[in-house]
Amino acid sequence: MAALMHCRRCLYTSAHPLGLVLDDEGICSGCRVHEEKDRLDWAERWQRLESLVAPYRSRSGDTYDCIVPVSGAGDSHYIVHLVKQRLGLNPLLVTYNKYFNTALGIRNLANLRIRFDCDLIQQNVNPHAVKKITRATLRDFGSDYWHCLAGQTVFPVQTAVRYRIPLILWGAHQGLEQVGMYSHDDEVEMTRRHRQDHDLMGREADDLPTMFDTLKESDIWQYRYPDDAALSEIGVRGVYLGNYVRWDPKAQHEQMIERCGYRSAAFARTFDTYDHVDCWNYMDLHDVLKLHKHGYSKVTDHACREIRHGRLTRAQGLALVRRHEQAAPQHLDKFCEWLGLDRSGLGFLLDRHRNPRWWRETETGRWEFAGCSTTAGEAVGLTTPPASAVFEANDVLAHDGIDGYITIGKGHP
Repeated sequence: MAALMHCRRCLYTSAHPLGLVLDDEGICSGCRVHEEKDRLDWAERWQRLESLVAPYRSRSGDTYDCIVPVSGAGDSHYIVHLVKQRLGLNPLLVTYNKYFNTALGIRNLANLRIRFDCDLIQQNVNPHAVKKITRATLRDFGSDYWHCLAGQTVFPVQTAVRYRIPLILWGAHQGLEQVGMYSHDDEVEMTRRHRQDHDLMGREADDLPTMFDTLKESDIWQYRYPDDAALSEIGVRGVYLGNYVRWDPKAQHEQMIERCGYRSAAFARTFDTYDHVDCWNYMDLHDVLKLHKHGYSKVTDHACREIRHGRLTRAQGLALVRRHEQAAPQHLDKFCEWLGLDRSGLGFLLDRHRNPRWWRETETGRWEFAGCSTTAGEAVGLTTPPASAVFEANDVLAHDGIDGYITIGKGHP
């Protein structure tokens, strides 16, 4: 096993699952690509984006110009702001129902549709199939979220083919933003291969029935990517706006909170209150599994991003990671009730996916953590981050009287 190497600037290591390299100065590829944000001519790149989308504008004005994947969190408000208000396009919004919805996420999604006056369609896969897939992927490769990642990345492409709308506009490219997998200059676009290798952990929908005897064709067909002939006929392409706009999620969320009524909420396992407020699992069970398998969790992603933007020092970021990453998950009972598990059964499954590189069982049921944050530097105190690094919560995660996940949201007035 290769020795673990830490970036001298951020908190990522050479063990990052997306792949990361350190240069002779000990700076990671993600930090180096982030430096491009301070040297690129973003006005020129915006003009390049306008030229790119120009051929896709509807000449009649009575149909959609593009497809925009959205949710009740993430960068969706800002993406639609760019597409509708700055580019002047008429987008069809599409969203995949992940079934782990919070009331706040349903509210944000309704607010998005109303504020920007857009049409929106939602895919609701048969919940029995979703549960069967989730049981299988959780058991075999430790993912409660495969169906979400698969649905969120395939439904927009299926819709592009079905409605014959070739242009799909995505937000930022995760591999570029986190680990410098590409340069902004590459202007990389969404592909079937990237989705399979990185979003889906190497497992396409058609791989699942061969892995799990409980799954059938009727369970997985809605997660199947369109074939190359269909994509070529329509000319489908997926463009990442992050190649043409200086991407800064904190600043973008705060702009949308002020201008468009986006709502945020606090989490136990990170200091970022703006992201993933639409899901009970992402910053809870899903984040615990990430820590078990990879030795770091989402708070490290958030800290690295803020370090690169200059709002946190490395020591402040490390302190925040150590404060949050071992916080107990708060919503496991909701998941167990939804999937029909008991807590002991879920605990057994979670322990199966602890990576021995990061975890050691000191006695039955007791684990010692030796993940990335434990070797990232000297002991640091819980220093107070500067005001520029503070994330405000203007709402709370709550069920609004509903016991369990909101499986289908009717929206808010």
